Amino acid sequence: MRISLNRMEWAGSVGDLGAMLPLAFAMIIVNGLSATGLFLTVGVFYLLGGMYYRVPIAVQPMKVISAYAIAQSLSPAVISASGMIVAVFLFILGASGWVNKASRLIPLPVIRGVQVSTGILLLLKGVYLAAGTSGLQETLGKVEPFLSYQALGPIPLSLVFGLIFGFVTLKLINSKRVPAGLVVVGFGAILGGFLGAWRGLADLSPGFHLPQLFPFGFPSGEEFSFALLALVLPQIPMTLGNAVIANRDLSYEYFGEEGRRVTDRALCISMGLANGFAAMVGGMPVCHGAGGLAAHYRFGARTCGSNLIIGVLFVLLAIGFGPQSVKVLQLIPMGVLGVLLVFAGLQLIMAARDITARPAQAVIVLMLVVTLISNLAWAFGAGIVLSMVFVKFKVFQ
Repeated sequence: MRISLNRMEWAGSVGDLGAMLPLAFAMIIVNGLSATGLFLTVGVFYLLGGMYYRVPIAVQPMKVISAYAIAQSLSPAVISASGMIVAVFLFILGASGWVNKASRLIPLPVIRGVQVSTGILLLLKGVYLAAGTSGLQETLGKVEPFLSYQALGPIPLSLVFGLIFGFVTLKLINSKRVPAGLVVVGFGAILGGFLGAWRGLADLSPGFHLPQLFPFGFPSGEEFSFALLALVLPQIPMTLGNAVIANRDLSYEYFGEEGRRVTDRALCISMGLANGFAAMVGGMPVCHGAGGLAAHYRFGARTCGSNLIIGVLFVLLAIGFGPQSVKVLQLIPMGVLGVLLVFAGLQLIMAARDITARPAQAVIVLMLVVTLISNLAWAFGAGIVLSMVFVKFKVFQ
C-alpha cells in the first residue's frame, strides 16, 4: 500500500470541498443536522475508506436526498430515516453480491454518460456558486453568506473570488511545486478571514466533543415511509450509477491494479456502513461519488495519504469544536468552492474521451439532456433503454 503525505496529497485532499461544504452548511443551517455528527462521519469514513481501498476515495453528500431535504426544509429525523433505509439497501445489495450481477448489465456508454452528466452538474454548480446564485446563497440572501462584504463595486464578491482563483488554478493546476489546491483553499480561507469570516472564530472554545446517539430520536413509521418515497427511491439509481459503477470504473482508470479493492460490492458495503453510522449520530447521507474522486485526483491525490489527511482534519474538527466546527470551514468563500467544483467537473467530463463511436456518443448526449431536464436517476434509465435498443438493432456492432 503506497502512502504519501507530500504537498500534492495535501492539495488533492481538499479538492472536493466544493461539493461537500455548501450542502453540509445548508443541511446544518436549514435542516438542523448535527455539525459534530456530520463532520465526524465524513472524517471517519475518509480514514476507513483510505485504509481499506488503499487509493483515494471520496466521501460526498448524497445529492438527491440533500437537495430535496434542503429545498423542503425537512426535519433531521426524516433525513436520518432516509440514511437508515439507504444503509440497509446498499449493505444487502453488496453483501449478497446482487450488485455485481446488475453492474455487468450496464454498457460502457451508460457509465460514461453518468460521468459526463455528473461532470456537467458539478461545473454548473461551481458557476452558480461563483455567480452567487446557488441554493444556499439564495436561501441566505447573500452571495458570500459568511463574509462582511458582498460586492466589489457592482461585481458580486463571489464572482471576484471565482475569477481570481480560477485564473490561479489554471496557472498552477499542473504544478507539483506549488499545488493549486493548497493555494486556492489556503489563500481563499485567509482572504475570507480578513473579509469578516474571522468573527465566527472569536467565540470558538476547543474541547472534547462526542456525538449524541440518535440526537433527534428514532424516526417514526410515518417518517420512514416519507423518506422511502420522497428521498430514497429517487436516490438509489443515481447512487448505483454514479457512486458505484462509474466510481469503480474511474478508479480503475486512474489507479489501475492499485485500485483492485474498489469493487461494486465493496463500495455498496462501505456506503451502507457509512450511512448507518451517519443516521445514528445525526449526520447526512453520504456516498463515494465519482465526481469527488475526480476532484481529489485533479488536484493531486495519488495515494490513500490524501484520505488520511482530510480524514484526520475532519475528525479533529468535529471532536475538537463540536457544534462550532462549521464556523472554521466558513472561512472558505463560496466563490473559492465554486472554482474547485468547476475543475472537478472538467476532470470528470474527460473520462468520456475514449468514446468515439457515434451511437455511443448519442447515449451520452441523451443522458446529459435528460439529466439537465430532470435528474441523473432518470438519465441512467434512459441511457440503459437506448443502449438496449441499439444492441437489439445491432447499431453498436
